[in-house]
Amino acid sequence: MNGARFVHDELEQLGWEVALADAQKVKGLAPLAAKTDRIDACVLAELARRDLVPVIWLPTPGVRAERERARFRLHLVRHRAALKNRIHATLITHGLSRPVADLFGMRGRKLLDRLDLPEPWASTTAASLRLIERLDEQIAACEAELRALGADHAYVPLLMTAPGVAWVLAYTIASEIGEIERFATPKKLVGYTGLCPRVYQSGASDRRGPLAKNGPDHLRWALIEAAVHAARHPAYAAHYEATKKRLGRQRGAKVARVEVARKLAEAIWYMLSRSQPFAPAGPALPLVA
Repeated sequence: MNGARFVHDELEQLGWEVALADAQKVKGLAPLAAKTDRIDACVLAELARRDLVPVIWLPTPGVRAERERARFRLHLVRHRAALKNRIHATLITHGLSRPVADLFGMRGRKLLDRLDLPEPWASTTAASLRLIERLDEQIAACEAELRALGADHAYVPLLMTAPGVAWVLAYTIASEIGEIERFATPKKLVGYTGLCPRVYQSGASDRRGPLAKNGPDHLRWALIEAAVHAARHPAYAAHYEATKKRLGRQRGAKVARVEVARKLAEAIWYMLSRSQPFAPAGPALPLVA
């Protein structure tokens, strides 16, 4: 329910032992329960009596603070990108070209200041530019805080040894994972990311659907971003290119990136579980008789 964490924290402070139930798994255990508060409460009470409540892991206040810092930075970045896209769309609407590569760099800003746009587009563009400047300051402050906090984090230095993972993505991945000990195997972590396809099985029928996307959106975003650069790493380049070629131009690159992201998640589990930097296993050497 909305506000479940607040209720959880308040009840714990009063001395209660509180558990958050996974609604989907509870429905699997008791599919015939009607959607009423009284019946649902009775079902949960019976499951609790039998010690069968599927409990959701709740991050500690420290992990929640880490997630909030990383997510807020991404929130600001997306707002800035939306404003920049709006300015680009305004130029296209009025048939204006973009002679510079970076429209928001030094040369690009001089070009924007010389534009003679009619109202209200001139005012909205000027307001967007002021908001972009303010967002740049806020994002820089967030990144400075993340860099300082990431230096003392147990997971961030290890994650930065993985291909495609810089300190921003490393801090985001570390905060979204929380505690690596709660994942018994690499498959558990990969399943938590939501990057696995849905499986539909019935008798002899076995087909794969779209991605499950049942984990944190920000963790999935960070792994896909890292996979874009990790696809050039020798450990993943051959598999990436083979998958992209096999599936064709339309969807090959996208599916290949998801596969690289899943392999990165598996590697991250080994790195954090063993407290070791990224060290992919090389190809098996042939035996010579």
